[in-house]
Amino acid sequence: MTPPRAATARERARAELTREIKEEAKRQLAATGADALSLRAVARELGMVSSALYRYYPSRDDLLTALIIDAYNALGDAAEQAIAGATSGRARWIAACGAIRDWARSNPYEYALIYGSPVAGYRAPQATVGPASRVPLAFVGVLAAAAASGEIAAPAAGGAEPLPVDGELAAQAASITAVLAVPEAPPDAIVRAVIAWTQLFGMISFELFGQFVGSFDPPDALFAHAVAQQAAFVGLRPPVP
Repeated sequence: MTPPRAATARERARAELTREIKEEAKRQLAATGADALSLRAVARELGMVSSALYRYYPSRDDLLTALIIDAYNALGDAAEQAIAGATSGRARWIAACGAIRDWARSNPYEYALIYGSPVAGYRAPQATVGPASRVPLAFVGVLAAAAASGEIAAPAAGGAEPLPVDGELAAQAASITAVLAVPEAPPDAIVRAVIAWTQLFGMISFELFGQFVGSFDPPDALFAHAVAQQAAFVGLRPPVP
C-alpha cells in the first residue's frame, strides 16, 4: 500500500492560515454576532489585506458556511462518540443528549450559529446538509438498533393512551423512514423521537440564552430528569433487572 503523501510547506501554511481565519471569525461571532461578521475585519485583525483573505473565502457567506459545517461536524462527533460508548438504546439516547448539551455549553456561539436565529441574507448551501444531518441520523440509528433488538416499548405517557399516528402525520413519518432506510423504526417512534429531539434543543437554548436564571438554576437536575422522560416517551425504557 502506498503511504499517504506528506503535505507540502505551502499546503501546511495554507491550512494554518485557514485555521487562524476561522478562529478570528469565531471571536467575531462571540463579540458581535454572525450578522456583523466581516471579512475586512477578520483580515484586519490578522494583519492581512482583504484581497489576500478573499483567496481563502471569496465572501462572508463562504466563511459562514465553513464555520457552520465545522460546528455541525463537531456536534456530530460529540453525539456519535457518546452513542458508541453506551450499551443500550436508552443509555445511548441519554448519552447523546448529554454530549450535545456539553458541546453547546462549551461552544455557545457556534451553537447559536446553527440553532439560533437565521443570519440575515444568508442561505445555507447544499454542502451544509450532510453535516447538519449527522445528529438526527445518530438518533435515528439509536432508534433503529433499539427497534431491531426489541428495546422499544409502548411510550410512557403518564397513564394516558398515546395519540394515534395517522393521516398526513403517518405519511410524513413513513416517508422519513423510507428516505433514511430504517424500516426497523416504526413511524410512531419516529414521530415521538422528533418531538423529543425538538424538546432537547429547546431546553439547551433556554439554558444558553438565560431563560432558567432565577428558576431551575443550574438546570442540571431538570435536564437529567427531562432527558430520562424523553427517552421513556420515545419508548426506550430502562433494562429489566
